[in-house]
Parts: sequence; structure tokens; C-alpha cells
Amino acid sequence: MRRLLSKSGVMPYGMRKIIAYSTRTNKICGGIGYLLSGTRKVTTWTPLASAFNAKMDSKDERNGSNVGLFGVPELSEPNGFRIAQENCLREVDELVKMAVDMPTSPKVVTVFDKLSDALCRVADLADFIRVAHPKSEYIEAAEEACFTVGNMVERLNTNLELHNSLRDLLNNQDVLQRMDSESIRVAELFLFDFEQSGIHLSAGKRRKVVKLNGEILRNGSEFMQGTQTANVIRRELLPEHIRMSFITEGDTIKINGLYTDSPNDIVREVAYKVFLYPNPTQGELLDKLLTARHQLANLVGYPTYADRALKLSLARNQTYVMEFLEMTASHTHDRALEELSKLKAVKRKYNNTNPEIKAWDLPYYAGLARHQICDLNSSDYAPYFSLGTCMDGLSMIFTSLYGIQLKEEDTEPGEIWAPGVKKVAVVHESEGVLGYIYCDFFERLGKSQQDCHFTIRGGRCLDDGSYQTPVVVLMCSFPSPTSSTPSLLTHSMMENLFHEMGHAMHSMLARTTYQHVTGTRCSTDFAEVPSVLMEYFASDYRVLRLFAKHYKTGETLPEEMITKLCSAKKLFSACDIQQQVYYSILDQIYHGEHPLPKTTTDILADVQNKYSCLPYIPGTAWQLRFGHLVGYGAKYYSYLLSRAVASLIWQQCFHSNPLDRSVGEDYRRKMLAFGGGKEPTELVQNMLGKEPTMTQLVEALIKDAL
Repeated sequence: MRRLLSKSGVMPYGMRKIIAYSTRTNKICGGIGYLLSGTRKVTTWTPLASAFNAKMDSKDERNGSNVGLFGVPELSEPNGFRIAQENCLREVDELVKMAVDMPTSPKVVTVFDKLSDALCRVADLADFIRVAHPKSEYIEAAEEACFTVGNMVERLNTNLELHNSLRDLLNNQDVLQRMDSESIRVAELFLFDFEQSGIHLSAGKRRKVVKLNGEILRNGSEFMQGTQTANVIRRELLPEHIRMSFITEGDTIKINGLYTDSPNDIVREVAYKVFLYPNPTQGELLDKLLTARHQLANLVGYPTYADRALKLSLARNQTYVMEFLEMTASHTHDRALEELSKLKAVKRKYNNTNPEIKAWDLPYYAGLARHQICDLNSSDYAPYFSLGTCMDGLSMIFTSLYGIQLKEEDTEPGEIWAPGVKKVAVVHESEGVLGYIYCDFFERLGKSQQDCHFTIRGGRCLDDGSYQTPVVVLMCSFPSPTSSTPSLLTHSMMENLFHEMGHAMHSMLARTTYQHVTGTRCSTDFAEVPSVLMEYFASDYRVLRLFAKHYKTGETLPEEMITKLCSAKKLFSACDIQQQVYYSILDQIYHGEHPLPKTTTDILADVQNKYSCLPYIPGTAWQLRFGHLVGYGAKYYSYLLSRAVASLIWQQCFHSNPLDRSVGEDYRRKMLAFGGGKEPTELVQNMLGKEPTMTQLVEALIKDAL
């Protein structure tokens, strides 16, 4: 049942986005002060837009009793997590007894799903609070809850009676004939989760599985921490004229990143070589992590960890993934060389003595060239993309496609965890409230910079015939509104918002019987398809012209501006794709056959030299900063594959009329409604009318980007 604890199988946006027109798009409020004078202020915002554009209150001054986080009464104080987990464990004990004592029948699946729901109600909520709450006492209480529920899951993983109850169900043909396809699939998924934990093995081997899972968790956690740790170098080793570019501490200099935005070539080179200098401890942790994963896969019956990780994915197996990546690499190689040649010409204008493009040059000069060629300036676009306007646009899109509106609702005291968090009801024109989205959109000290979607409560059918409405959180880090200026987004930020809202609508529109497969609880490479698809709406002028209005004048975003923006996104995109292919292949090799033929650094050098037009830099070990190896081991390819699928769906279904209601209903009925309740390949085939070939997928990806 380890799968019960996964949030949603959704990638943080930072690893998914491969094409951004500028690397300098963090905050824009300070750059548009000139807009504040001499122009009439528009006062025709809708209630939804007004809610998101208004300056947020610094503290909650509402009267009334504390209803607890997300309306959970126990969570009105940190100690409530202990009460919540105790209630959860009591409920789990009762459900376990029910599952093992009841006769074999379709109701077994319902009981297992209730068990999953009981665990997820605490684990998912705690998993979010521990990364989002600003108060340490809540973070500590949430972490303890995660640990407690995790231990319970470990015990359930080794409960032979539970396993036998499920196995007996799936072996009983008479009962299976009375079950619908979703129920059978959910039962098979539960059994698969059991067997991933070695429940079918001898007692000694089960203990080994538990030990290996502990090693994987521990080594992965330590490795993740190490990916963010600064490297330190003696001050005198750096040229004097660049020392002030870094953090100085006495006689040493700390380098905590790649400094990709620095206009100084030497600063970027130094940052690259020092930050990526091999750390022996990180190397050991990665070796231990990869070895433990391989041993675990072997123990539960798979040749490699990649085979285990890809079993239920859209790609199905590692052979398919590697063929897809190899074909994509061959289609982008020549174009990437052409792009590097253009970048070399750009660099020569600034550094004629060393115009070759190096690994540390690509992000900076690609951003500079995009800006120069397309004459782009974030501050020119931002006034058209106030956060409230963008939320209005999303509501308009969902009304057109699904008959759905987004409506801001008041929150009760204690319901939210930070000032500025908004609660949005997703309301269908005839079906009523489908679910709730809590929008934690504004930056604050200590908040994660990654844009994420969290499932707090999954949808499922209840015993009384009603439906448990889903609850999710979207977390972004947009600039905060002021008394005179709303939160103004760059186009890249707006695209991020649309992407995350794609995940949210997957959660809202899924209407599965079981929460175990609700919404984004599906394979990672399929979970990204609805979110990537939403990015197309963020760049289609037929859609943008309906809502992208200047926050002061009401002027509609000029078409030539979005045309420039889309052109900029395609510039140097072959290099971007090539880099993602190289990362993905590296991930597959690391999780392929073991023992590895070489060190992880030597493998990195081989893969980079073969699949990237930018050669490996001796003395560096980028893989030791590759944190996604922990959360997305053997699955990093998912962004490229899901983008290819989304491209096909957009071109075939939405491109001719992106707001066609019949197409939207078709998409909801054939794809979104099922969550993970059907095989992802079947859902894609339902939408497209056929299963796409690998060639069609690669061509769609290339056409979309280039």
C-alpha cells in the first residue's frame, strides 16, 4: 500500500518546464512604477478578479471559533495532528478487521479504498502542511504525523491476511464477473502495491524489503539535502575582480548555485565548476540509493528498478522509453547544432576572445538572444496579466469547455495557514459544487519556490450515494499585490498558473468510484498530460484576447505581442529538448542494469558527450545536484512524453476551436473523468481515436517546440 502515500504523481513545475523565453522573470512589480500615474484605473473587475487582485490582509481579524486547517476541527492547533492520527489509526484497525473477516465479494474493494482514504486524509494533509505552513510547531507536528502514518503503512504492507483477502477476490471468477472494470483495476492496483512491498515473499525476504525501503528513504533524503548545499572555496583562488559576485565568509567564498543570470562569463564558469565539483559524500549516497533500488527491484521480481517503476505507466517499459528518447535525440541534433552556432555569434559580440558556447553559457545567451531578437520585455506584458485577470480567464475557459465557474468563497477563522490564501469553489452549471481549490499564490519568507499541486482529499463515492468532493491546493510564488498595484505576472508565470490549474481540474472533474484512483492519482507520465495541455490555452491569442486586459486602461493585449512571445519560446528549443533527453537517458541508465559499468560521473560524461551538443566539463558531477533522481527515479522522461501526447490532443481536438463545448465535454468524459481508473494508454486512445505511434509522438513533440 505504499502508493497510498503519494500526493499525486505530479512533477514540480521547475523540472517540467523546458522552454522559457527568459531566465530573468522573478519579480516585476518594481519595474512598472511608471504605470501608476496619469491613467484611469479600471474598476470593472469581477468578484473573482477583485479577490485575487486586492492587497492581502496581513493577519486574520475575523471573529468566530477556530474551525481548524481545511475545516478539520482537530487541526485548530498543532497538537491536533496527534488526535487526527490517533483517530486514523483506530479507523484503520476497524477497516483491516472488516477486510479480513468479510466474505469474498466486490465490497472488499470498497473497504480497501476506505482504508486508503483514511490514511490519505491524514498523510496527504500532513505532507502539504510540513512544506507550506509558516509555523515550525505545525511543521513538526505534520512531520510526526507523516512518520506515524508511514509506519502504519509499513505494517499494512506486511499484513498477510489483508493480502490474502485481496488475492482471493481476484482469483474468484464468479465474483469478478459481477464487478465493473474500475473495481477490478483498483483491486489489481492494490495487489500490485502489496507485491511491490514483497508481501508474497518469505518472512526473511520481507524483512529485507523493509530494510531496503528504509535505506532508500534515508539515503534519498540525505542526497536531496546535499543537492542544495553550497560548495566552499578559498577566497584567494578566485580572481579578485569577481569575488564580490559571490557570498564571502572570512577567507572563503560560498557558491550556492550556477549564477545563470550573471552577465559575466567568468562568474558563470567559476560557479559551474565549483558548484558542480564532485562531493564524495553525495557520490556515496547516490551509489547507495541506486544499489538499494536495484536490490529491491530484484527482490520483488524485476530485472531492474526501471522495469519496476514503469510497470503501470503510459510508456509501459524501459525499452519504449529509450526508443522514444533516442528518436527524439536524432530529430533534434542537427537543429541544436544550428542553434548553438547562432548563440556563438551572439556571444562573439560580448566576448570575441572566447566565443565558444560552453555549458554555463547556454541559459544566459539563449535568454539574451530571445530578448534581442524578439524585443521582449517582461514589464511590457505583465500589466495585461494581473493575477485576478488570469483567474477570470481560467474561469472563462472552464465555463466554455465544461460549464464550470470558479467562485471565491470566504474562509472561516483557522481554515487557512497563511495570509493571502484564497478558497475557490469549482461550480458546475447543473451538477453544483464539484470541489474546492485552495490557492496559496503569493511569495513569503521560507516558502518553496516550486509551483505545485497537492491533493488534500480525493473524490470518491460514499455509502449514502453522495460524492466526497475533492480538495486540492495550488501553491505558487507570485509577487504580492499592493494597495496600488495587483499581482502582475510575467507570461511565464501565467503559463505556470495554467499548468497547475490543469492538474487541479483533473482532480475536480474526475468522478471515480474510488479515491485510490481519483484525479492525478495515476502514472506520472499521464498525470502531466492535462496540465501541459492547459499551457496551449495560455499562448493562443484567440483565448488571450478574451481576458488579457491592461489592469489600468482595460486595453486588450495586442496580438503582435503574443506573436513575439510565441516566437521567442521556439528559439533555441532544440537545445532545451536535447538537454531534457540527456537528463532522461541518464536517469534510465542509472536505474537500468546493475552493477553499473562505470562510476556515475563517468556515465554522465559518456551520456552528455553522446546526446548533448555541449560536451562534458571535466571535474564536474552534475548528477550529484540532480535532485529529481530521488522523487522521479526512472520517470524523468515523463515531461517529454506527456508533452508529446498533449500536443497531439491539442492539434487534433482543440486547435481549430479551443473553446468548443462539445470538445470540452468529450475530453472530460473520455479522459479526465477516469483519473487513474483506466489504463493510461486506453484513455489516450479514447481521446485520439487510436493509439499514437512513437513516430507520431516524436513528430508532435518536435513540431510543437520547433
